[in-house]
Amino acid sequence: MSPSKELLGELGKKGYRLTPQRHMILEQVEAAEGHVSAEEILQRIRKRYPNLNISTVYRTLELLKDLALVTETDMGDGRVRFHAMDKGHHHHLVCVVCGQVADLEEDEFKPFSDLLATRHGFQADLRHLAIFGRCQGCV
Repeated sequence: MSPSKELLGELGKKGYRLTPQRHMILEQVEAAEGHVSAEEILQRIRKRYPNLNISTVYRTLELLKDLALVTETDMGDGRVRFHAMDKGHHHHLVCVVCGQVADLEEDEFKPFSDLLATRHGFQADLRHLAIFGRCQGCV
């Protein structure tokens, strides 16, 4: 399992060294089935690289976010989660009662994005959202 050449190339193109730690963190973000927290990344990497610390993981994820290589989403559980940008954009409905999370496709927000642009001249960044409420089972 290795990060995509596109992600690695983007890091290099923007003038950042590809340290072993950055490589392992990129690898874990790309390998994740869905979203992954910094703590989960640390736990997975420590099996191979026990000297990695959480601050390195957070700094690297912040860099990757700033470079638009990962997105960050707060799912309301006290942990921010990350997702590789090249895996596409989607959104989440998060039930505040039972914690169930349902995914929504990005195109469902296009009318809202268009409305914001037309009425307010505002270009919203709607690549990754979590919307909180109650699911059908908890209403």
